[in-house]
Amino acid sequence: MQKRRSVAFHTLGCKLNYSETSTLSRLLENDGFERKDFTDEADVYVINTCSVTDNADKECRQLVRRIQRKSPESFVVITGCYAQLKPKEIAAIPGVDLVLGAAEKFNITQHLKELHKNDAAKICSCDIETISGFNASYSINDRTRTFLKVQDGCDYNCSFCTIPLARGKSRSDTIENVVSNAKLLAAKGVKEIVLTGVNLGDFFTPVLSTGGDAAKPERENFYQLIKRLDEVDGIDRYRISSIEPNLLTNEIIEFVAQSKKFMPHFHIPLQSGSNKILGLMRRRYRRELYAEKVAIIKQFMPHCAIGVDVIVGFPSEDDTAFNETFEFLHELDVSYLHVFTYSERDNTKALDIKPVVPMHVRHERNKILRNLSYQKMQYFTAQHANETRKILFEDHNKNGMMEGYTDNYIRVAIPYRKEWANAIIEWKL
Repeated sequence: MQKRRSVAFHTLGCKLNYSETSTLSRLLENDGFERKDFTDEADVYVINTCSVTDNADKECRQLVRRIQRKSPESFVVITGCYAQLKPKEIAAIPGVDLVLGAAEKFNITQHLKELHKNDAAKICSCDIETISGFNASYSINDRTRTFLKVQDGCDYNCSFCTIPLARGKSRSDTIENVVSNAKLLAAKGVKEIVLTGVNLGDFFTPVLSTGGDAAKPERENFYQLIKRLDEVDGIDRYRISSIEPNLLTNEIIEFVAQSKKFMPHFHIPLQSGSNKILGLMRRRYRRELYAEKVAIIKQFMPHCAIGVDVIVGFPSEDDTAFNETFEFLHELDVSYLHVFTYSERDNTKALDIKPVVPMHVRHERNKILRNLSYQKMQYFTAQHANETRKILFEDHNKNGMMEGYTDNYIRVAIPYRKEWANAIIEWKL
């Protein structure tokens, strides 16, 4: 392996995966590897997988086949959630050399040194219950917005979700480490940090209080984290990637409203507008709480963008339940939707729920809500026409155009100007 010095990465899934891929890349670059584009020929290909939907699994298999056709002598490494959940299934894919589970992905440099071509695929996995450590990650040089991982794992066990099986129990970085990473990113010229995690609002780390005669354990929470980050010099913008409605406290909302650095933009998973379906999903709130949170946000920040995750076709979602979701979202003052079609996942409680929604019905409902999302975003954008807002432009020349986002997440495209790349510009919409 010593002579094989080039590596290419491909990331499937969420912002958290992007932050981890970037960190894995830096680990290998520090070990002497040259990073290449995934479309180029490389000695090692690393695919960081997702397993939220069946499509992510299929895409992983397709990527391996593509590598086999292009560069059959290269090493193929699979890591991420799919690798933790189904390591034997992945190892059986022709062309795969190494499968790294959740506890081993950050030991990738050592594993590559011990790897030999034409051996049977090596599996380095673990019992997810044994994982307790936290590995800090951030993306840099990949995008204008940097994804900073501050939390991992989840204790919620929603009936449709495999993430606790793939990433383990909820655990977090310390506030001091997060602040240190934010300062490091500021020194590298980063303008915007997106805070990421599996269940971000569940951020907590035990700290020891030195007051009194004996030290007493206390907990640092997400509200304390964002207050500290707001004080870091050099970072102009923060976004909260996604936060559960039951963990989005009023003090967090009020803090964001008065902060000059935390953007007026929330992404809040809903999953269903039917209380019956929310109960079957084992979600920890009902639609009334969700509506209340949206109302509070709009009270403090009428201009705030609010994104929503929603799942269609969950078992037992009949026409009545879907129509409840549609009407709820139609009336709700939100800006856009991320619509997911439910797909069956092994080892989830949802497999026991009947009746199953036919696939063609799931796809039709997805189309209806995506159309609603388009209308929502058009309406939200129109509300801010002729306003002057601050836009952070990205350094990507797309056919002579460049794009950026306003503070409240409206995408803007203008003719490319190199001097505006990674710069915050006041712009009339």
